[in-house]
Amino acid sequence: MPKLRWVAIVCTCFLFLAIMATSYYHEFLKISRFSSKLDSQMSRLVLLSRTMQEYQEKIDYYSTPEGVARLAREEFNFAYPDEKIYKIVLVSSDHLSENNQ
Repeated sequence: MPKLRWVAIVCTCFLFLAIMATSYYHEFLKISRFSSKLDSQMSRLVLLSRTMQEYQEKIDYYSTPEGVARLAREEFNFAYPDEKIYKIVLVSSDHLSENNQ
């Protein structure tokens, strides 16, 4: 029959091992959570940096005279003095809208 002192030592060792295993498991879970959060934040950062790069390219383009001219033509319908502007009106042969009235 084992002495009580040896039983106490073995139980203390098992308790210590159980506590250490539990703490390592919780730390492992924390690390995996942080790494997944870091990955998602990195992907968000890459997306934002790509968007910022696109905006910077647009700023660089619209800072040039060609960019300003294109912006004026597209957004404000400006034209050069010697240009003719044609307005195209589509006439539909669809009579469904007339039948519904």
